[in-house]
Amino acid sequence: MSTESKVTRALLPLSRIMALIAGYALLALSLLIALEILLRRFANMSLQGSDEMGGYVLAILAAFGFSYALLERAHTRVEILVERVPGRMAAALNLLALVGIMVMALFIAWRGWAALAESIDYKSLSGTPLMTPLWMPQSVWVAGLLFFAVVSTIVTLHAAYLFVTNWPLVNRLYGIKSLEEIMDEEQVDGSTRRERKA
Repeated sequence: MSTESKVTRALLPLSRIMALIAGYALLALSLLIALEILLRRFANMSLQGSDEMGGYVLAILAAFGFSYALLERAHTRVEILVERVPGRMAAALNLLALVGIMVMALFIAWRGWAALAESIDYKSLSGTPLMTPLWMPQSVWVAGLLFFAVVSTIVTLHAAYLFVTNWPLVNRLYGIKSLEEIMDEEQVDGSTRRERKA
């Protein structure tokens, strides 16, 4: 029995691509920091700005990672409560969790947009030797926040519809992953890795 909704199947590929791009950006940042350390240690020089770039990359990584985590049902929840209430109450709590995530996503997207607009209006630059125009990294960051707001709204509306029409599906598609689901995913990941090695 599938534990992935049509909504998740539709949104997950794009979200996965964005998460992968953000992951590779983090890898590039790690290499840049390693190079910075080596240059400081052995050549007594600095690349200037690796710490600034690190801040931008981490903010963008988080913004795009939020959507992927939501679709993979990886956001933290208080399992001890949800596991001990009747099914319909658990569905209501799962829906409430999604509503909370959606409200937070809409709020941070709104505030991120305001920060970007302010940076554009004032032609703000970073207070570092690079003097980066802040609208550049903020545009990518806000795109991630807006994507998260859209994804969380679609998922929440779908869960609300299911709660009215078929509430057990809310728990199965948007609730906390069961131990069996986690073990199945690990088995599939392990099999995929072995196939790639063969």
